[in-house]
Amino acid sequence: MGHADRRVPLQNYCTGLLLPGERKSVEPLAARLAPENVRRMHQSLHHLVADAPWSDEDLLREVRQAVLPAIQKKGSIVCWVVDDTGFPKKGSHSVGVSRQYCGQVGKQENCRVAVSLSVATWTASLPIAWRLYLPEIWANDPKRRKQAGIPENIQFETKPQIALGQIRQALEQEITPGIVVADAGYGVDSRFRRGLSELDLEYVVGVQSSATVWEPGKEPLPAKPYQGTGRPPRLLRRDKNHQPLAVKQVAMSLPAEAWTIVNWRPGTRQKLRSRFAAVRIRPAHRDYWQAAPHAEEWLLMEWPKTEEEPTKYWFSNLPADTRLQDLVAIAKQRWIIERDYEELKQELGLGHYEGRGWRGFHHHATLCIAAYGFLVAERSRFSPSAHVGHLGLSAPQLPPEFHPRGSRPPRAA
Repeated sequence: MGHADRRVPLQNYCTGLLLPGERKSVEPLAARLAPENVRRMHQSLHHLVADAPWSDEDLLREVRQAVLPAIQKKGSIVCWVVDDTGFPKKGSHSVGVSRQYCGQVGKQENCRVAVSLSVATWTASLPIAWRLYLPEIWANDPKRRKQAGIPENIQFETKPQIALGQIRQALEQEITPGIVVADAGYGVDSRFRRGLSELDLEYVVGVQSSATVWEPGKEPLPAKPYQGTGRPPRLLRRDKNHQPLAVKQVAMSLPAEAWTIVNWRPGTRQKLRSRFAAVRIRPAHRDYWQAAPHAEEWLLMEWPKTEEEPTKYWFSNLPADTRLQDLVAIAKQRWIIERDYEELKQELGLGHYEGRGWRGFHHHATLCIAAYGFLVAERSRFSPSAHVGHLGLSAPQLPPEFHPRGSRPPRAA
């Protein structure tokens, strides 16, 4: 925390986040923690979260180093989950607020959005990076930047650019890499996918039904033959008889036997299952500006029996011998971040911070993640499948003269 005087406020803030209560902004936290002296506690907590210049990255690193070994005892790291979450917000003065798509309400809304990177096993996950998405109207407004305390090094970046930066930092910190999974908001960005490939990372990322690909076994036409004058042609070609298709067209053209029912994890009542198909294709995005076609990769498609057409699509650079069941399991593992956000928002008050500044928004989120990390680590000790007596806990020995109430004393020989 950078200063010894911040240790107790840190403990108090995280304790307040873990306590029951509908609202977990600073004032309600202070009232629960110190009902006899709310003002003093409020000042202490407010200074910690809104003013104190401690490093979010340093604290998240400490959380990660404490939590990841605990969850890895139950299983190895499977994937890195890229996602973002929105916070509806009225007014226009809170940092990052603008009218944009908000996943929480499922439409355009006045809100702010943060991008996160999480590390996940099959059963647990932990956010390890968190940053507010700063719209251009904020990034290019000096007055707003000054009022919100936005650092000078923070400039406009798209969400995929922010996510790539978080991934690069995670690699620099030597975190065990996993398969990167993300929804179509990131997967449709070819630069994002290319950036992952350049980092030698595998991915399974969502794409929209309109994404274009070459049918299995096809690729763009080679460059025009050299005529002997000028610079030799290099760019790939298309013509009216040789065009790529939308992934939806590819899915609709597959025969019925190409679709297989796959179970991917237990649900609340029964195993989750649906129909899937996967084919090897080459993406076609702007390949007419290239001298070589895009690398071949997987197109994974989901078409539930109850739907009239396929509903979801993914691109993946996993090896060509990857089983369909494994592709589906990795693609669907993105659900785990939904559980994280649900608990962070509903139980720990992730979206309850009422301040307007950059520092406070990130400090509050970091402390919420720290509290959540504590819960994740504790759960890893008390797995539902753990056998009684094998939880790794220690308890003092009972004194030899102790006898439970109601039991008979031992008879003399």
